[in-house]
Amino acid sequence: MAQKVHQYLIFETAGGFCGIAWSDAGVTRFQLPTKSAESTERLLLRRLPVAESGAPTPLIQEAVAAVKRYFEGEEIDFSSVPVDLDGQDEFFRNIYAAARRIGWGHTTTYGTLARELGAGPEAARDVGQAMAKNPVALIIPCHRVLAAGGKIGGFSAPGGSTSKLRMLELEGVQVGPPAPAQQSLDF
Repeated sequence: MAQKVHQYLIFETAGGFCGIAWSDAGVTRFQLPTKSAESTERLLLRRLPVAESGAPTPLIQEAVAAVKRYFEGEEIDFSSVPVDLDGQDEFFRNIYAAARRIGWGHTTTYGTLARELGAGPEAARDVGQAMAKNPVALIIPCHRVLAAGGKIGGFSAPGGSTSKLRMLELEGVQVGPPAPAQQSLDF
């Protein structure tokens, strides 16, 4: 069996430098923004060392343009971008498919996603693991999956939970305790 060919492109967005890698089957890796093209390339190649810099296909050009618009604050739906999840187990693939259905400006929790898949609350940890290992962050919107009680939870991308918070704010999502409501006192 021939070795799968992976190509990649590093590109600049309003949020920083992103990286995208692809095979003939779809996007295999997405690197969320860092401050420099070099650090983005280093992070991408650490996870996909066989990738070679390449000219994007029309499909990848479309995905790159959509990512740029996303980081400019435009509402973007990445659910039609083909992804190549070769090597992922079936449960993780199901988790990723469920996460892809979470629309712009919406969130869910690890536990809710686990229940949607017919698993018990103990599977929330597995959902968290899948999100942490998500090879195509943003395209599979793991930033929209929160911890119990609407807490931000972890985020394995550069900048950690601060990056997750920034992406959610870009989508108009407020995370954390609601602002105190003005109360009137009845005497």
